[in-house]
Amino acid sequence: MIFDKLKKFEIVFDSPEMDCPPVFCSGDVVSGKVVLELSAESKVQSIKLHAEGFAKVHWTESRSAGSSTAYTQNYSDEVEYLNRREVLLQADNEELTVLSAGRHEYPFSFQLPEETLVTSFEGKHGSIRYWVKVKLHRPWATVKKIKKEFTVIEPIDINTPSLLAPQAGTKEKMARIWYRNCGQVSITAKIDRKGYTPGEVIPVFAEFDNGTSRSVMPKAYITQKQTFIARGTMKQKLAVVATLCGDIVGARRRETWHGRAIKIPPVGPSILQCRIIKVEYMLRVCVDVPGTSKLSLELPLVMGTIPLHPFGSRTSSVSSQYSMNMEWFRMAIPEQPEPPPEYSSVVTDEQNIQSRTADRQEEDLSSVLERPLMAYVQEFRLRPPPVYCEVDPNPQPLSMRPRCMTC
Repeated sequence: MIFDKLKKFEIVFDSPEMDCPPVFCSGDVVSGKVVLELSAESKVQSIKLHAEGFAKVHWTESRSAGSSTAYTQNYSDEVEYLNRREVLLQADNEELTVLSAGRHEYPFSFQLPEETLVTSFEGKHGSIRYWVKVKLHRPWATVKKIKKEFTVIEPIDINTPSLLAPQAGTKEKMARIWYRNCGQVSITAKIDRKGYTPGEVIPVFAEFDNGTSRSVMPKAYITQKQTFIARGTMKQKLAVVATLCGDIVGARRRETWHGRAIKIPPVGPSILQCRIIKVEYMLRVCVDVPGTSKLSLELPLVMGTIPLHPFGSRTSSVSSQYSMNMEWFRMAIPEQPEPPPEYSSVVTDEQNIQSRTADRQEEDLSSVLERPLMAYVQEFRLRPPPVYCEVDPNPQPLSMRPRCMTC
């Protein structure tokens, strides 16, 4: 039978590392080959490739229409990001192509859209997937289909002003136990920036003021919030990805965190550009008060893919550093040097005439700055000191006895 002739039918992506699947982003070229291995000669009508990318959400909710009537409401939606078709093998005039026994390879290549795609994602109520599907059409046989997914990760550069801005906040509440006020609790927290990458450590600066009569426990969490949207309805899923516990704060006492570290585990990047699926992160600093609801302060986070540049911004360059140094250089050089002190009391006119040299024309400061940056040493035209002589011009009287240094 014809099914026995097909030994192998697979999709292989081109990858610089054989053991690591390739990862793409907007504008990249996806290339690979379709491998077809036959045990005997076979006739083929066509081999067609279809590349697709979709964001899809779906969930159900049970609704009640009365005391004895219930129904299920379905919510679903999808967004298309990729749709490319390519014919790898097809004869003219719909004739059949005879393939000999053995291995046959059909390369393919297509470019992803230049506009921003969305990072691949798998969630409880939705997903964002990209794949390549190949169909093998043969006479008097069912269509053979194979499908292989590939990963898309859209870069998020945290070296932007909005993601480098510090995040801070303050929150307070009056703790009530059995309708009785037992004091006020307040939280003040701050982090250095909004954007981080997985594996980094977030130093948390916080102050917990416990004005109640009970001890409280300060904590910090990194939470992930997945939001699925369909037909104007949202479905959310919250998960804690990292935890930091502090020391107990006694009654009427205050606790301060001077950069307590909480490490970000391996998590996916933030997804903020999709219409129906969003993945957001939050740093939640809270206080557990016994007998009442907890006080919580939330600071937004963005998980990026491009880590922090050593200079704080990817736009930093040698030219910008050079211009900064030039400004400092202009401010450091005084326009009018102060005159040196007068040495006429120690230098005779004859010595002054012998040591005097011709003055050189002073260079303009503006012309110096236009040339390559070089060291500038101010030159003061000072009169030379007296000529060195081994004979002391002011000898001590012979009647004065030299003093012993140990006396």
